Amino acid sequence: MFLTPGAKPFWGGTYFPREPRYGRPGFIQVLEAINKAWSEKKEDISQSAAKLNAFVARQLSPAASPVAFTAETLATLAATIQNMIDPDTGGLKGAPKFPNMPLMSTLWLSWLETGNRQHCDSVLDSLAHMLNGGIYDHVGGGLCRYSTDADWLVPHFEKMLYDNAQLIRLCNWAFGTTRNDLFRNRIEETISWLRREMLIDGSAFAASLDADSDGEEGRFYTWTRAELGLILGDDADQLLRDYRLSKPAQWEGDPILHRFSAGEAADVSRESTLSSAAPLLEKLRIAREDRVRPGRDDKILVDWNGFSIRGIAEAARSFARNDWLDLARSIYRFVYESMDDAQRLPHSIRGIKRLYPAMATDYASMINAAISLYEATRQDMYLADARTWMAKLDAWYRDEEGTGYYLTASDARDVPMRIRGDTDEAIPSATAQIIEAVARLANVTGDADLEKHCESLVAASTGRIANRHYGQAGIVNAAAIAANPHKLLLVETEQPAFVSVANRYPDPRRVDIIVETGTKAASLPGNILPDTSRPAAWLCRDGACLPPVYDPDALEKALKR
Repeated sequence: MFLTPGAKPFWGGTYFPREPRYGRPGFIQVLEAINKAWSEKKEDISQSAAKLNAFVARQLSPAASPVAFTAETLATLAATIQNMIDPDTGGLKGAPKFPNMPLMSTLWLSWLETGNRQHCDSVLDSLAHMLNGGIYDHVGGGLCRYSTDADWLVPHFEKMLYDNAQLIRLCNWAFGTTRNDLFRNRIEETISWLRREMLIDGSAFAASLDADSDGEEGRFYTWTRAELGLILGDDADQLLRDYRLSKPAQWEGDPILHRFSAGEAADVSRESTLSSAAPLLEKLRIAREDRVRPGRDDKILVDWNGFSIRGIAEAARSFARNDWLDLARSIYRFVYESMDDAQRLPHSIRGIKRLYPAMATDYASMINAAISLYEATRQDMYLADARTWMAKLDAWYRDEEGTGYYLTASDARDVPMRIRGDTDEAIPSATAQIIEAVARLANVTGDADLEKHCESLVAASTGRIANRHYGQAGIVNAAAIAANPHKLLLVETEQPAFVSVANRYPDPRRVDIIVETGTKAASLPGNILPDTSRPAAWLCRDGACLPPVYDPDALEKALKR
């Protein structure tokens, strides 16, 4: 953003390449144009900035009255998104194509709530195309920022931490439903990439990798047929029976490695037959280590790392990967130990520098991460941390009307205007993240006051977005989770029988609580005091609990979709 000397923003953008490219001006051109405009039209720009700030302030005012969230709200948004889905290649119609994880989550939740199989299939089809297209790094793992075309073929080669953290969660849900190895493999590859290329000195994950290297976008990731032959020898032909090298007309670099050609059906059932390609792809990965690497943004952003902790912890449960769980716990510990003496989180970390205060999204993301680690480890300290961070949110970010939370802390400096953050970008909005954090914390703890607070948050935010038509999927998703929370209480012995079943069927609406036989458990919805004298599973949803089941097969039947 460009600001006047009075700190009023008047113009901005999301990405400017170093040199002009794809119709975008280069950053130097942008600076020259801004300088010229300010020199020649200072008064006009100042007036425009004042009008812009006044307009934003009006838009950020609280709704006149709260609006109740209903199941129809989710269904209506899901139907709208479904009409936008590309029937040939998945994702939203047209180009460029972004992963759009919040929209995919809306369709997934709609399927879980209503059983609308079309919504589930749209998510699975979209995932299959992007995970087999050029937007995915088949050699090293990880998803690029977006595809410049409608076929997921030519990516903008930048890799963002938040995209891949969300990808892990979505693939985990998809695998739980389909048991398709495509989703398992992409989770394994992406977590391996995160550990290998994004982990900074064993602390936490870097924010992103640049698209350019050696002065050329995508140079690190692209291949010629001659290069494949030089590295793989005769095995190059074997690799290219299952993969493609494509160089479309609009792409100036070397060919892009991908699985499917444009218009080719995404036959994900063949994924399990491709194990022979793995050693060949690993040879390519090792060979490209000799290339000039893309630059890495070494900022450690707390909210993005919170996404990653949560996604990795959930995948660790699904695949019984203690090494992944150890990774998630290690990153969590680093973030926790980065708090100041008042137990306030930083927003970013770089070397020995800590940038305080945090954003509200940092707290919400870490609350959700803490709850996911509690589910995976049964360690109460994670719930204690979540409660502490909830108190910090209330103390420093809650608005004066009690209708929500500001994005920035009350003592944050150099903030022209405090906003709530109701609009999604590539990640769910700040409000969406907070609602989900409050809803999950209320659900896992059984805290009636938190539950009531969550209800008021949902009503207020639903009122604010009632007449908006863009970027509201995150709030709708979080409100749907808050409106119909699922809770699974597992009573287990030292040889658990139910946990592995629950882990196989992840559900974004559900929190899992595990207690040992003979120990006291908190009351469940409906003031039901569970019997913990023998192994059992208690599943609660729609505000009531089903009769307990004592056989793992019965639990599987209840959870499987």
